[in-house]
Amino acid sequence: MSNVNEVGERDAWRCWLCDQPVDPDASVNSDLGPSVDAGVAPKSKKGAAAPERLAHRACNTRKGAVKPVVPWSPDLFVVDPAPIAETVERLRRKGGREVVARCPSRADADAAADWLVDRLSRFAPDLPVTTQVEPGGGQFLLAVRTR
Repeated sequence: MSNVNEVGERDAWRCWLCDQPVDPDASVNSDLGPSVDAGVAPKSKKGAAAPERLAHRACNTRKGAVKPVVPWSPDLFVVDPAPIAETVERLRRKGGREVVARCPSRADADAAADWLVDRLSRFAPDLPVTTQVEPGGGQFLLAVRTR
């Protein structure tokens, strides 16, 4: 197991589950304190070691009881956003492309696409993805595609 400071530095002191800052000086016994999540290898990579990632102690503990919920940024204007964790699981299993949200304008869709690629680079660093914004029906569809 890695040192929490090494993992924290590598992950820029952000929780991989909730994407919020982790205080490197907080007690490891505090709910908001740093912890190293050893994770579980994706089902498609049986026998492979999962990457160690930084998480708040509470997020790491809660993850053991329920599937992680990765929230969309409240700063984005998206309609019907798909659950990010489930989308990642499906894309790992079958690859391809999946529509994940609708946006009222191209600018909103582009902002959501940039945010999503950045967020997935931390949540699922082993899953290389690209985004596509497609006009249709007076709105813009945001899709994620595995590379």
